[in-house]
Amino acid sequence: MATDILQRSLTAHSSLGFTSTFAPRELNLLKNEQSKVINVGGCSSYVKVRRQKRPRPWLTPNWPPHCCLDRASASETVLNTELSYNWVDSRSNQQGRVQDRYLERVLVSRVYEVAIESSLTLAPSLTKRLGNNVLLKREDEQPVFSFKIRGAYNLMANAPYELLKNGVVAASAGNHAQGVALAAKRLGIMAIIVMPETTPKIKVDAVKARGGIAVLHGDNFDEAKEYAQKLVSEKGAFFVPPFDHPEVIAGQGTIGLELVRQMSGKPLHAVFVPVGGGGLIAGISSVLKRLRPEVKVIGVEPVDSDAMKQSLEVGERVILKQVGVFADGVAVKQVGEETFRLCQKYVDEIILVDTDEICAAIKDVFEDTRSILEPAGALSIAGLKSYVDRQKCSDMNLIAIASGANMNFDRLRYVSERAEIGEYREAVFAVTIPEEPGSFRKLIQVIGDCSVTEFNYRYAGPPEAHVFVGLGISDKEGAQQALKRFHDAGYKALNLSENEVAKLHLRHLVGGKANGLTDELIFRFEFPERPGALLKFLMALRPDWNICLFHYRNHGTDVGRVLVGLQVPSKERDELKDSIESLGYAAVEETDNVAYRLFLASHERL
Repeated sequence: MATDILQRSLTAHSSLGFTSTFAPRELNLLKNEQSKVINVGGCSSYVKVRRQKRPRPWLTPNWPPHCCLDRASASETVLNTELSYNWVDSRSNQQGRVQDRYLERVLVSRVYEVAIESSLTLAPSLTKRLGNNVLLKREDEQPVFSFKIRGAYNLMANAPYELLKNGVVAASAGNHAQGVALAAKRLGIMAIIVMPETTPKIKVDAVKARGGIAVLHGDNFDEAKEYAQKLVSEKGAFFVPPFDHPEVIAGQGTIGLELVRQMSGKPLHAVFVPVGGGGLIAGISSVLKRLRPEVKVIGVEPVDSDAMKQSLEVGERVILKQVGVFADGVAVKQVGEETFRLCQKYVDEIILVDTDEICAAIKDVFEDTRSILEPAGALSIAGLKSYVDRQKCSDMNLIAIASGANMNFDRLRYVSERAEIGEYREAVFAVTIPEEPGSFRKLIQVIGDCSVTEFNYRYAGPPEAHVFVGLGISDKEGAQQALKRFHDAGYKALNLSENEVAKLHLRHLVGGKANGLTDELIFRFEFPERPGALLKFLMALRPDWNICLFHYRNHGTDVGRVLVGLQVPSKERDELKDSIESLGYAAVEETDNVAYRLFLASHERL
């Protein structure tokens, strides 16, 4: 009987698009799980999952979501009521007793009515660099570009119709909002999504495009959620939580079942999962630890949004006073009650990563897939890299959940800036040099064949000048070697690669008005972006012409753009013109530029 029921379940899942098979060990475990199913509701009770033709809301006027009617009478899917939870109206803040049978719930989940089985792909560049087989579970391939559709749809599709007849309400500024909107559209019910007023227009438009009603309220998620609860009471609607509900957890847990199939018969060392409220890792771990208990399940959180790590350390759910917002998809102050319980039971450890590491992970995935993950979506890759660096492991099969790709386009510049530091490809320094003609050229000669990524300097008067320098490096040791090079040359130098103020602000603020520079000329140059081009430019200038302003930043193009200020006596300006022409570089004089005169020119020149 158990084998027969297992075959029914596997056949149903096969009809939903699964083609891979279980290894014998997993098959036996599943048989045992299904035996428990038989005995739950009595000897004759079992789970029955059938795929039948169903009415579509866009074909049938006034189509009611029949799939959400009483489970005992649902025509499409009949579920043993003992397997389900005691459905309660979320407005009462009560929850039925949750039985820990998540594997069975995953097996009968309905996520594939709207979601796909995402691919598991090798990341070749990361694999080569880290010395381990790095595999990406591509949840960014889902219709809403994140895993959130799984849990949202599974909850709504399995809810009794009485709870859904007045529509659903959710509070979110990101992926959960889009998942709920699409799920509601497929089920033919109304969805109101409350979003903070600061939500980017691209995400508001995405909710509307999927049929949801976007309501903007409050300055942050907590204010939006409070208003959403008010709407639930007023309209008698059903609140769809983002993570802390058994059906949501089961929906996310289908990823774990897919991993078991996709890695059937193959060794697997660890799976890295991004953690916010905990729904994703709770679902995945509850499946993996039943079918592949030897596999480590490792959560990854940002250092400034580590609610789960802190909660696991103290043994109870903590509430963070503040959370970082860069990885907004996992920025929660308190994890879920049920997700916390499951993480206590199944999760092996939590790794913390910083913003630079997340940005570097986004770049890593782009180089391997040409896809751009959002910060929360790349969190697991950053954690995987940190784990390999710490454990010094090799030749392991490691999986990272690429959980989402709803990236705001205007964030890309910031990500690009921070990625270089996060993957130890750039280090930034403050270097002090004498404020005298020729010292700038000497500094460039000390740097030698190192790749210059940034150079910011503005004359501030004798006796010293402070230069902000960015250098390309290949690893952590590269920064120390560059620092030693500066010290050996007699310069005072400070490594600012871990200084947030320097990386976020000061690199853009170096400059200002310099008094006494009545003979300053400003030029904008373009030269080939190749090693030695900057030194060639400086060597073409007379050493007694003082460089009083210099700004350069590598933007990844084939042309470098430099803004230079030179102190040149009027009688020597023809010679300067000849020197510039001899270089063959494109040059434009900007001494009369209005922006320069407002923000940089000496008061004596205004």
